[in-house]
Amino acid sequence: MSHHFDTPTAKEDPRINICDFYLFRGRPGTTVMALTVNPNAGVGAPETFRDEGLYAFRFDTDRDLREDVAFKVQFGAPDHADGGEHRHVQTFAVRRATGADALKGAAGELIISGNTGRVVQADQGCLAYAGLAPDLFATDGAGFGAFRKALWSENRFAPEAFQNRQNFFGGNNVTAIVLEVPSSLIGRGVVHAWATASLYGHAPEVQVSRWGLPMITHILLSDPSLHDASENYNRAVPADEVALFSKPIRDFVEKVTALAHSAADPSAYATQLLARLCPSVLPYELDTPASFSFAAFNGRGLCDDVMDVILTLVTNTALGDGVAPDMQLMRPDFPYFGEPHATAASSAKQ
Repeated sequence: MSHHFDTPTAKEDPRINICDFYLFRGRPGTTVMALTVNPNAGVGAPETFRDEGLYAFRFDTDRDLREDVAFKVQFGAPDHADGGEHRHVQTFAVRRATGADALKGAAGELIISGNTGRVVQADQGCLAYAGLAPDLFATDGAGFGAFRKALWSENRFAPEAFQNRQNFFGGNNVTAIVLEVPSSLIGRGVVHAWATASLYGHAPEVQVSRWGLPMITHILLSDPSLHDASENYNRAVPADEVALFSKPIRDFVEKVTALAHSAADPSAYATQLLARLCPSVLPYELDTPASFSFAAFNGRGLCDDVMDVILTLVTNTALGDGVAPDMQLMRPDFPYFGEPHATAASSAKQ
């Protein structure tokens, strides 16, 4: 639920619903970027990527909130793998674009290509994987639902809602795109990153999903009176985000900290936190250990408990949901996600 099923478009086609985005150090001198789509892949969602989709990792290297470098991934139509009816394989191609080509469309230099379901390596040291993976996001979904209901229906801060201690996404798979590239292909020093999914077929590119920081739509833009806020957020670009979303984000933080009695001046705290959360791009100093924490955001590792971080920051209390990413579902080397679950959890969870 980091950004799982957060818009009508995402519910209509989970293949273009970006669930999570990760950015961390790989092998010496390399950077790993990963995004996931298809919540509950293979059960409640497909285990393929959309062949009219354009999936992109976007990097702002000069702090103007517009991408200077982008890595774009496109897929071919699904085909049955080895004659099997239930497992599919797709071709994919990864292109690196800079300058004007980074902003829109599929243009760019081809750096790696291959088939889904296996690790692919290119001559220049780039690695790629696209396929099924375990969902590493963890949250007490029942508790989170109760927390939001108390907030919006009862105007009440309810930290006691998180009593279930069961990971809503336990046992689920997603489909992941994981790239490991020399950091020099991105830039130097601190970059600001986000991921997008767009429709790009016979018509001009239309962005439908965006992920920079976790839980923006499910928490900070969750006010029921904000009609189409999640859809509008996913179609926006970081350069426009302050103008479009700073007020509802600030209003949310002020409301919840006032109800929690957790800030001497809720308005001042909301203004302070707003500068960290909006625009929602992920800062990362290349070639340093990634850590998404209360103190600072520096990329995001697979084991970072982002739910607890965001809950704590927006409420200004030591609030957690009692569950955390399962490190047994990770591996120390590429593609870093462990083996997908052999039997995905019941689609009734959706």
